[in-house]
Amino acid sequence: MDSYTLKAVNDLPVLFRSAFNFRYFNSLQSECFSTCFQSDVNMVISAPTGSGKTVLFELCIMRLLSKFIGTDGNFIHLKGTLKTIYIAPSKALVQEKLRDWTQKLGPLGIKCLEMTGDSEFYSISNIQEADIILTTPEKFDAATRYRIKDGGLSFFSDIALVLIDEVHLLNDPRGAALEAIVSRIKMLACNPEMRSSSLSHVRFLAVSATIPNINDLAEWLVTPSQGIKRFGEEMRPVKLTTKVLGYTRAKNDFLFEKSLQNYIFDLLKQYSGGKSALIFCSTRKGAQEAAQRLSQIAMTFGNSSPFIKGREEQERLREASLSCGDKQMQSYMLYGVGYHNGGLALKDRNLIEGLFLNGDLQILCTTNTLAHGINLPAHTVIIKSTQYFNKEKGTYMEYDRSMVLQMCGRAGRPPFDDTGMVIIMTRKETVHLYENLLNGCEMVESQLLPCVTEHLTAEIVQATVSDITMAIEWMKCSYLYVRMKKNPENYSILKGLSGDRIEKHLQEICVQKVNELSQYQMVWTDEDGFLLKPLEPGRLMTKYYLKFDTMKHIIQAPANCSMEDVLHIICRAEEIAWIQLRRNEKKFLNDINNEKDCRLRFHVLDDKGKRKKRIQTREEKIFILVNDCLTGDPSVHDLSMSQDMNSVCSNGCRIAKCMKEYFLYKKSYRGALNSTLLAKCLHQKLWDDSQYLLKQLPGIGMVTAKALLSMGIKSFEALSEADPRKIELITGRKYPYGNHIKESLQSLPPKVEMIFKETDGQKQGKSKLLITLTRLSHPHNSTKRHYADMMVGIEEDNLILFHEKIRLEDFSSPYNAVALYKKPRQGKLIIKAALIVEEFIGIDLHQKVIITPEINLKVHNYCPKKPSSIIHNDLTILKDDNDCTSHAQEIEQSNSNSMPSFKLLDEELEDNVVIENGDADCKIINERTVFDHIRKKAKKLPPLPVPNDACSPSLETFAFIRKRTREQHMELDNDVEFVDMQDDKFPTGTVLIQSPELREPKQNRPIFNSSNGFDLIDKGKALTELWSEGGKVATKYLDIEPRNLNQETVFDHIRKKSRNFPALASTRITRAEVINLDCDMNQNTVLNKGTFSIAQTNLGEEVQELKQALHCKTSNSSTKAGFSSINSPNGLELKTSQVPPVLMGKNNGESTVKQLQPLTSVKIRNGSPESTGEVGKESFLGFESVFSFLF
Repeated sequence: MDSYTLKAVNDLPVLFRSAFNFRYFNSLQSECFSTCFQSDVNMVISAPTGSGKTVLFELCIMRLLSKFIGTDGNFIHLKGTLKTIYIAPSKALVQEKLRDWTQKLGPLGIKCLEMTGDSEFYSISNIQEADIILTTPEKFDAATRYRIKDGGLSFFSDIALVLIDEVHLLNDPRGAALEAIVSRIKMLACNPEMRSSSLSHVRFLAVSATIPNINDLAEWLVTPSQGIKRFGEEMRPVKLTTKVLGYTRAKNDFLFEKSLQNYIFDLLKQYSGGKSALIFCSTRKGAQEAAQRLSQIAMTFGNSSPFIKGREEQERLREASLSCGDKQMQSYMLYGVGYHNGGLALKDRNLIEGLFLNGDLQILCTTNTLAHGINLPAHTVIIKSTQYFNKEKGTYMEYDRSMVLQMCGRAGRPPFDDTGMVIIMTRKETVHLYENLLNGCEMVESQLLPCVTEHLTAEIVQATVSDITMAIEWMKCSYLYVRMKKNPENYSILKGLSGDRIEKHLQEICVQKVNELSQYQMVWTDEDGFLLKPLEPGRLMTKYYLKFDTMKHIIQAPANCSMEDVLHIICRAEEIAWIQLRRNEKKFLNDINNEKDCRLRFHVLDDKGKRKKRIQTREEKIFILVNDCLTGDPSVHDLSMSQDMNSVCSNGCRIAKCMKEYFLYKKSYRGALNSTLLAKCLHQKLWDDSQYLLKQLPGIGMVTAKALLSMGIKSFEALSEADPRKIELITGRKYPYGNHIKESLQSLPPKVEMIFKETDGQKQGKSKLLITLTRLSHPHNSTKRHYADMMVGIEEDNLILFHEKIRLEDFSSPYNAVALYKKPRQGKLIIKAALIVEEFIGIDLHQKVIITPEINLKVHNYCPKKPSSIIHNDLTILKDDNDCTSHAQEIEQSNSNSMPSFKLLDEELEDNVVIENGDADCKIINERTVFDHIRKKAKKLPPLPVPNDACSPSLETFAFIRKRTREQHMELDNDVEFVDMQDDKFPTGTVLIQSPELREPKQNRPIFNSSNGFDLIDKGKALTELWSEGGKVATKYLDIEPRNLNQETVFDHIRKKSRNFPALASTRITRAEVINLDCDMNQNTVLNKGTFSIAQTNLGEEVQELKQALHCKTSNSSTKAGFSSINSPNGLELKTSQVPPVLMGKNNGESTVKQLQPLTSVKIRNGSPESTGEVGKESFLGFESVFSFLF
């Protein structure tokens, strides 16, 4: 463009003219003036570095601000209503633009806000009020990912202008974040809900170095033809001279780059002409070593350093070195040499940049950070090696052409020089790649595909994408879709496919990624796979900016994750997969892992659980580096391994925080507790039991911490009580250093006391635990706030009962919280409470409560009486354990609703057992149906619950009963016999009896005869016990031996009797009740090894005669255990023991089944037995003992 067509600054409104310190715009700026300032179309501009592209951003900002100018020329500004988003690839470039635009636009009331890793302190209100937000792609993506709940995305509706600097960053792996946020803005702009907002008419302006496929960028940003501006080298204000020098390769790429340092001084002497020079190095360490080498050479010249022009310049450098915090930098600056990288403190970085711009610092060694647009031009640029170490791929790779062009663009200072010099140092075999470099660079491709899963999840979490159709639309808004159509082979698509086929392939990719997310429960989909909703794991992956593979490791972690398990997951994370195990590091790492002083908490182990002799993988290297770092006094001092260690700690802290929230979501107590502790250990680079906890305080380093440890001060409490003068004496520092050290304690959170106890009352059927927090000290006047996690959980069950995040300065003291738990039915329960401070180590609070089940001891007073008149309804059952030992039965309280039902035939329960024969609703029962039904009902019996309120008469009495009953039951055997008694006048019955042995009968003594219906032979000698229940009778005689029975005769008898079963109208079975009695056999009683009786109704005179005989006999009975035999009219013999388990019988053709149980005493009123003793609790003694005669 000719000079007469150049646009003047006066063409702008008066309000904006003061922002420029020149009168005319240059050719490039004048060419774009009308499009930038006089229209609102999207623009894509490609131009050489140093051609003045930054002014185009400012013209677009002024176009937006001109909408606040009224018709009368007044500027009426509404804060935050029209926002500009400036996106740059580096935080250094962001900070440069922040200083520049704050100075130019600040007088107009325009508020600029920085959003980078260096500026963490901003709130939602700051974002809402900001007019210009300057940020990096990763930070803007992360900040807007998880702020949707607290209004973090509400400012999107105010976005009116998006400025993208160095848009060719899309070709870098970091370009995926830039592509994702631009696609997000495009999607939201098309949302119908945004029609009335500024976002619906958002404007894009993207600038880059010279790139060949600018039209693809224009298609992605929907740019019309008048918005596409392409400029060549003719627009460069300073002409460049390029020298490409080839050198012989070394053994490896690392040594090759190091060897190039020996040639830099000669190149500067030959080409720089005593003017300023930038030396680009691939690593921070390389930049430091290059500066060190040049300063050492300059030192040999004495006071006449080749990099210092005069004494005044030397004095300015000496004064500036005193204010520099970097000790190495101080020594280099005295010889006119410095270095610059992202690891420098902000103060030192600004100091170095200012000295270089003023010309006082002639040589600056730097990383490629300065290549991304920082305004530090120099006459000479030296690119020391064209390779860099790629962290993702773990190898050295050639720089992208665009990066090399950015470095070359720093050469030449328009106000001072007419030409610039570029020297490229590379290997001999790659010289040809850079000789024609200035003609252009490679195609800009998309890098979204390898990480599309993470970015798609972020859109689902933010509700930008709510179904599969919108997910496909989001991918079509990306630069990936544009390049897929132009270069499908680069994205694993066959060349020559039509646009429809490519779109179908894009849909398949989208569906595949959604299915993977659904498989790991990160998103929810409906049955058709159409609707998409985020789940908590997906939210956490988005919030903490994690890779999909890392999140899969977290999801697959065990619920009871230990500290070591959490550390292993971090070592396998994709975020630090770029760290490689170098050959020269193996011996050093082996020595650390096998050291004998046990400094490390965890070691790398082999399959046998022993320490590995050789470290072989990068995960093992990371594991050792972290353990060594967390000791507080690491033995690693190598710069490269120290950088690896710092990266592991920063990324590991973020991963551990994500794991904490995931385990809180899963209510895993151990996992959440260990993840929380490890997160802050990685943040402080200390274990929680380290001796150097005081390093957490500002102003205390390793030297001071060791000095304090030598005087016994290793905790915050000890430091608060220490004498400041003694601290100064030990550390060798002067007054008032001791006071400053003690003042550093104010950075700690206020002291809190925690009380954890059980409280009365219930809620939702659960018991309560009360946690009380009391603040013991007043918070210091500081803007920093401290948070803590309060967790209550059961470690044995790995269950979190309560969790809350608390701000320690602001909670109302005392603060009470209630945790609910379910009391144990047996055993003890240990519940733990922990108050874990989020940032500091060594001040956490831990308490525990032991919960035991309630024991309700109710003492039963037993008053055994003479059994001469005992006739009652309760019978006792003892379980046959099929071994030689029977256990004493526990005393249990009756009336429990949790006992299993004993209904075998679905009978109706009543108080008295009455079975009637009726024609209506009768069921004919044969042998098979009876046994099948019994077995069927037995299978449905529920398991026996453990009683909660087991009680005994007293502890001593219960122990005595248990001991004596066990001794008595040792005599019993497992044999089973039956007796059948039948008479016309007396009801028949069948008794199941356990007998220790069988003997041949000496004498047959019939009990019943047909003449009187009831005849008791040898009354005074043999009768010892009597049972009666509803017409069932069994008697036991001494010295009467029965006939032997075997299994075949028993079952033949059962089958025979079952054929004569009548039809049943109703049947009932009583519940089993068991009670152990302590009877004194010396008090003329027959209650030996348990008392058994038959409760009888309406037996008449026969029973009275039987009772008299019983009374007569029992008064003289022996306490020795005996056995009796019964002869029935049918010839079956009965041999009795002391404990009959089941009584079955007939009463006038009516069948009943009754279980036997003891009773403490019985009164008979009007011929009816009446129980007056206490009855024990129901206890099911097992199906086998009840129905053992069936199997």
